[in-house]
Amino acid sequence: MDDLYLYEKELINKGITLIAGVDEVGRGPLVGPVVTAAVILPINYRLEGLTDSKKLSEKKRDKFYDIIMRDAISVSIGMKDAKIIDEINIYAATKLAMIDAINGLSVKPEHVLIDAMPLDIDIPTTSIIKGDAKSLSIAAASVIAKVTRDRMMYEMDKKYPMYHYKKNKGYPTKEHLDAINKYGIISGYRLTYGPVKDYLEKNK
Repeated sequence: MDDLYLYEKELINKGITLIAGVDEVGRGPLVGPVVTAAVILPINYRLEGLTDSKKLSEKKRDKFYDIIMRDAISVSIGMKDAKIIDEINIYAATKLAMIDAINGLSVKPEHVLIDAMPLDIDIPTTSIIKGDAKSLSIAAASVIAKVTRDRMMYEMDKKYPMYHYKKNKGYPTKEHLDAINKYGIISGYRLTYGPVKDYLEKNK
């Protein structure tokens, strides 16, 4: 647990107390938005078992989501849809969504810890490779972003069950690609992504 708080501790020792963790989910899927979250946790916050959302079961993520939403000083979501992703590319869209999440916080952070990506903003930042497994604040943001996006995919699954979004979350699984070939492309797909582009080429 202490290992997950090293970056935060270092900042707290310098008198910095409003620390936001930022992470994203959804860079790889063929459909739906890229979703980011910014989370400011209370000082010396502890949440046993919290880590990178990809390493947690869905049940645990849902449980941590509720706890973080209850305990955090501030939580904010940013997202960019397929249209923006196609226009400016996923990397640039993710950065914009992260900035939206930071700007949406009810309290301005004094320092931002980001999973991997460098951001050019007017707040000091630290980019940490695999940050969601090294910083509690980023791990919290990864859970909020993941649960938020998964729930959006579940809503899409209710409307379009034939694409199996509940299972694949929009990622290019064989079942998902087969469904695209059978039922075509609906609104919300990223038209610049390989498998979607290929389908559109073939079906001109």
